[in-house]
Amino acid sequence: MKKVLLLLLMVSMFIALPAVKSFAVVIQDTTATAPPDDLQFIEVGSAKDSAANNIVKDSVKKDTVSTAKVDAVKAEKNLSKPLLSIFAAGFIAGLIAFLLPCIFPMVPLTVSYFTKRAETKGKGIQGAIIYGVSIIVIYVVLGVLITIIFGASALNELATDGFFNVFIFLILLIFGISFLGAFEITLPSSFVNKMDSKSDSKGLTGIFFMAATLAVVSFSCTGPLIGTLLVTVGQSGGFLAPVMGMFGFSLALALIFVVFAIFPSWMTSLPKSGGWLNSVKVVLGLIEIALALKFLSTADLAYHWGILDREVFISIWIVIAFILGFYLLGKLKFSHDSDVPYVSTPRLFLGGAAFVFAFYLIPGLWGAPLKAVSALVPPLSTQDFVIGQENNSGTQTKTEPHSKRKYAEFLHIPHHIDGFFDYEEALAYAKEVKKPLFLDFTGHGCVNCREMEARVWSDPRVLKKLKEDYIVVSLYTDDKTALPEAEQFDSKVLETKVNTVGKKFKHLQAERFKTISQPYYVLLGTDEKELVSPPIGVEFDINKYLQYLDKGLSEFAKKQTNE
Repeated sequence: MKKVLLLLLMVSMFIALPAVKSFAVVIQDTTATAPPDDLQFIEVGSAKDSAANNIVKDSVKKDTVSTAKVDAVKAEKNLSKPLLSIFAAGFIAGLIAFLLPCIFPMVPLTVSYFTKRAETKGKGIQGAIIYGVSIIVIYVVLGVLITIIFGASALNELATDGFFNVFIFLILLIFGISFLGAFEITLPSSFVNKMDSKSDSKGLTGIFFMAATLAVVSFSCTGPLIGTLLVTVGQSGGFLAPVMGMFGFSLALALIFVVFAIFPSWMTSLPKSGGWLNSVKVVLGLIEIALALKFLSTADLAYHWGILDREVFISIWIVIAFILGFYLLGKLKFSHDSDVPYVSTPRLFLGGAAFVFAFYLIPGLWGAPLKAVSALVPPLSTQDFVIGQENNSGTQTKTEPHSKRKYAEFLHIPHHIDGFFDYEEALAYAKEVKKPLFLDFTGHGCVNCREMEARVWSDPRVLKKLKEDYIVVSLYTDDKTALPEAEQFDSKVLETKVNTVGKKFKHLQAERFKTISQPYYVLLGTDEKELVSPPIGVEFDINKYLQYLDKGLSEFAKKQTNE
């Protein structure tokens, strides 16, 4: 019975890991691209203006400083949310690491080491606590080093780089394949032996190096988990992100060893080491490979390669889900697996869940929205064939006939919204038809953007307002399409040359709205002034989103009346 309960815990962690990972990424999207503290914004006005204009300029400066302070306070309040999600992802990764074959068999050996070495039970517990603290220190120092080496914003800048995403995809793919048993990722044996020899020392030094030996010896199992965790949280661009991830991971491991050292009798309830430990690695390997595709998809969308369209992505996930289901039911076997004489209840339920997920994905091949995974799969616009494509978004109000819109050949807005992709073009049209602008600062790799489009924009009430009452302009801040040389310029705000479509609109967002986070929704009048301040980002509450849109329409109507 105890073994069954432990296996059920393992199953729940398998299901929770990708959810927490994606949740961490989802939260990070909103705050990850916050501007640096020293970001300078271009001042409105000229040195040649009159004294009256100088007074206006001083007022603008004060307003800018005030706005910056408000934004800083808001950013500080919101920082705890992504950090907590990162900590949770790390903690669950640590719990899963405990069930891997490199760590699980070491628990009885480590606990017996403390009980035999200590003169009293109290000293044994004290040694175990120091051992746990040492584990935390080692992994947290690793997180600090990663932050120092890469910097707070370097990983975030790389996160939107296509070739970096391809590199991360390959790294995670290698990690996943290693979990399937093709090979092991290990550190040099000389380094491992040196750490092990120092663990024989007495006192605090010996305990610390014993913890270091655990980290080194278990690297073949924990390396892929830590690598995936750091890649995911590192994109947040915050100094504390890798540290919090490593703290959660190490705390979970440390608690397990300390608890069993304090209550050694509990070890009798643990199942014996065996082939089931390798099954844990295989399941994690398949999940790792599936999640790695998200990084390849981000690069594919940003550069418009067209190699991983939505139906291809979903097809691969379906195959992986079926492989996972058949493996858990004992119909597939890898080189390091033991024979499965019968299917246990946890394996039956977990295998069934894999098949259910596979069948859930199948309608997506013909255009089903798949809202549960819409934030991870490529957008519907990349799909070649969609059943009922002309009618699947309900009634659609078309704008007046117009010339071909800029960037429309490679950028798209979901739900057949007839919008724009260039700010100046959209503004000119808004003045012509006398409608307010709906600025959608978005990105190909923005998980929250896809989630908002699937969960909020799809609501008939929201969709009606976007199609009929606003001029929607989606500004992709991470698109890598090169700008014509005549349109390129140096941005003081971004401190870089604006040579792509994405940088062009990132510059606009940073200069005008003092932020570069996505998603970011701004309602503007035809006078280019905000109708509702401050703009909003992620808001999954449809009623609040509708209130925001209604307030914008109300303010625009007042302006039109006054004019």
